[in-house]
Amino acid sequence: MGKICLIIFAIFFFSELNAQKKESAILSAEQLQQIRAKATELHRDLDRVTPGKEAGPPSDAIVLFDGSSLDEWQKPFFEYSGSMAEYHERLPLLKGGPYVTRPADWKLENGALVVVPGTGHLVTKELFGDVQLHIEWLTPKDATKRGQDYSNSGLFFMGLYEIQILNSFDNETYSNGQAGAIYKQYIPLVNATKPPGNWQVYDIIFSAPKFSESGEILNPARITVLHNGVLIQNNVSLLGPTCYIGQSYYVKHPEKLPILLQDHGNPVRFRNIWARKL
Repeated sequence: MGKICLIIFAIFFFSELNAQKKESAILSAEQLQQIRAKATELHRDLDRVTPGKEAGPPSDAIVLFDGSSLDEWQKPFFEYSGSMAEYHERLPLLKGGPYVTRPADWKLENGALVVVPGTGHLVTKELFGDVQLHIEWLTPKDATKRGQDYSNSGLFFMGLYEIQILNSFDNETYSNGQAGAIYKQYIPLVNATKPPGNWQVYDIIFSAPKFSESGEILNPARITVLHNGVLIQNNVSLLGPTCYIGQSYYVKHPEKLPILLQDHGNPVRFRNIWARKL
């Protein structure tokens, strides 16, 4: 009887031991899985940025216009280049020449920067390559104007790559020339324009083109645009600088250049302009 009890005890003991080993193996597998999961976690210290209130500039932004002065702007001595031939003429000026020589001469009115028709474009004193830009603009009402003449202006990254500004609420024109178009290159995905007389917003991500030492294009410029919070250009690849006439192609230029606001003969208004270098 004693031997039988001993055998039963031994069987029970080794069964429990085996069960504990299996449980231990299961826990080890779970622990191993946790270790493998943690192996792909990234931990780094990030710069803290405080978002702005009501579309105001975040803490790391360069404020280009806050309604108080034109200190961040100046006037270039060249006019808009409508063709690649004119870009070639301008190119020497971009390579170390005196890019700007005159103070800004648009006007301040009720906290807005207002185009004075016929005075010429404005460019930022700061130079930009890859950048996030916020800009608010208003096309005034004018029942006498139609098409491209109705509150036309333009926002040019690097002074070369244009996003159209125009009254496109109820104003027929060619699709790749309406508000939100990458001018003469990309039609906006939708028309998100408000009626004239209302403030509108562009939030834009611009990636500057990259060139080889010999001047070949390696990565074209790319643009994403939200118009009044609506996506209208989705990381499109630009064909080259903006051309009014003819086809565009890339010409090597400096890695950073000013942002340009266009005088197209209309008193378009701007406010709350800020940028973040990327």
